[in-house]
Amino acid sequence: MSTSQWLACAAFSVFCVSQASSLDTFVAAVYEHAVIQPNVSQSPVSHKEALALMNQNLDVLEGAITAAAKQGAHIIVTPEDAIYGMRFSRDAIYPYLEDIPDPQVNWIPCNDPDRFGYTPVQERLSCLAKNSSIYVVANIGDKKPCNASDLQCPPDGRYQYNTDVVFDSEGKLIARYHKQNLFMSEEQFDAPKEPEFVTFNTPFGKFGIFTCFDILFHDPAVALVRDFQVDTILFPTAWMDVLPHLTAIGFHSAWAMGMGVNFLASNIHQPLQRMTGSGIYAPDSPRAFHYDRKTQEGKLLISQLDSHPHHPAVNWSSYASSIEVMSMRNQEFKSIAFFDEFTFVELKGITGNYTVCQKDLCCHLRYQMAEKRVDETYALGAFDGLHTVEGQYHLQICTLLKCKTTDLHTCGSSVDTASTKFAMFSLSGTFGTQYVFPEVLLSEVKLAPGEFQVSSDGRLFSLEPTSGPVLTVTLFGRVYEKDGVTNVSSDSRTHSLLIMLIIMTPIMHALFL
Repeated sequence: MSTSQWLACAAFSVFCVSQASSLDTFVAAVYEHAVIQPNVSQSPVSHKEALALMNQNLDVLEGAITAAAKQGAHIIVTPEDAIYGMRFSRDAIYPYLEDIPDPQVNWIPCNDPDRFGYTPVQERLSCLAKNSSIYVVANIGDKKPCNASDLQCPPDGRYQYNTDVVFDSEGKLIARYHKQNLFMSEEQFDAPKEPEFVTFNTPFGKFGIFTCFDILFHDPAVALVRDFQVDTILFPTAWMDVLPHLTAIGFHSAWAMGMGVNFLASNIHQPLQRMTGSGIYAPDSPRAFHYDRKTQEGKLLISQLDSHPHHPAVNWSSYASSIEVMSMRNQEFKSIAFFDEFTFVELKGITGNYTVCQKDLCCHLRYQMAEKRVDETYALGAFDGLHTVEGQYHLQICTLLKCKTTDLHTCGSSVDTASTKFAMFSLSGTFGTQYVFPEVLLSEVKLAPGEFQVSSDGRLFSLEPTSGPVLTVTLFGRVYEKDGVTNVSSDSRTHSLLIMLIIMTPIMHALFL
């Protein structure tokens, strides 16, 4: 054989091996876990007691991981706070933390458990991944010592991080992510000094990871997709539903569609606190989802996804900008949706063509109801401004929603049942951002896979009459560059926070019972 023939054969062999190790599709799993909570205490328990609780939760997670692997899953995502719960002060969580090394150390805890000190949780997760030959994604706590030379070092001399870890199918630690955007009640944790953009490659695509509240901000969430070109996002979360626009299954499926990636969302299951809703979402449609406020059991979801999903580009303002705006100011009214003042118009007929504007955003709706009920009221709303409760982020939202009652002042209030089906709808807006997330939510908080589509010119429209009564049809836009720009007065912000505290106090109290 000549040298050129040998090189050609070798090249072909490498190509074949590469092709054989690359999968066009993969099987994903997420597990919604009814976490076993610790007893309420602000004082630290012993590490032995902490480990005992964590092993109880790991026993349940082991069953889900094993079951997923037996059904052919390549990767499984488990929830935020799934291993130790949520009820902690900074000192109380310390016994639950482990030192999690940088994945570059090339470590399989199952094979070498004592290499980085006492790390029984990482060892067990590693062995679960290795013994079941499956990628395991989990959320645990990381601790890192610091001293006075670090001006940001906390007074107790350590950083504590809300941390996602990924173990590959051989049990090796391949990813570690410290949550950047901590929710208002996460006083037990520190945010990293700079956002971390964590990715890893597999035979079935490139993955990125972030946690819960991170999804509402540019870094690291949007950057992972736009700058690092990931195919799939892994999303451990402890998500409390907020209607009308921030339910877990509604917003997470919308984010997958808006960003054009697969999205594996694993939520904890605490239905009394409205914490439920997990799913496996592709850019074109949800593949599997779970929402259950009636039972206390966890739920394993499994579905196949494309390893490299394709998502066409959308110009979100193209269609709406071509429409001549008809003034409807004499029909407009104001009402509150999740602490933000929307401008609304009531949908008065069984069919109609409406426009409503607020600041730079004009929202257009064409619709036809299956019937116009006298006991239900729907409205078209627009919001363009800075949301300032539990975080500051600039929104542009167009929404068709059911009002809680026939009183227009209840439009935007939380409601999860409806009776009105729509024969068709088409919603668009003059968005000043390319980051828009399309949501359709049906009565009893259900998704509508395959029933709607987004066109390249920015219309969210129905493909067929809705299979169930409509709660919301929404285009949820984020204007990230305006997050730090505000003319909201301090008095206004204080007032919003007081409202937030009044409403959230019974919810937070329930969490700690």
